[in-house]
Amino acid sequence: MRTLILAAVTLTATFHLGSAAAQTPSKTASSAHYSTAMTDIGTLIDDPAAHAVVDKYLPGLLAGDQINMARTMTLVAIQPFAPDRISDKALADIDAELAKLPMKQ
Repeated sequence: MRTLILAAVTLTATFHLGSAAAQTPSKTASSAHYSTAMTDIGTLIDDPAAHAVVDKYLPGLLAGDQINMARTMTLVAIQPFAPDRISDKALADIDAELAKLPMKQ
């Protein structure tokens, strides 16, 4: 099972990295904010305020052993691998709170 998850994460990360340049948002630094669809998990982990928001709606997700394999992916990208844990409502709630946080430079 771990091998299957690792393969899925690796495959998805490959596609994600290839399309990231095409999806770069054109926002100014002052209006930019994090989102579950565009911000990679590593960035959310590294910002204490963003990390707290994710932990509020998905407790313990960012502390899991395998989360470092998904640092370059987004929460939306990993949702298909854990649909029972990462719901659309949780992502919407996280996005609503992340929209209030400025991105760290």
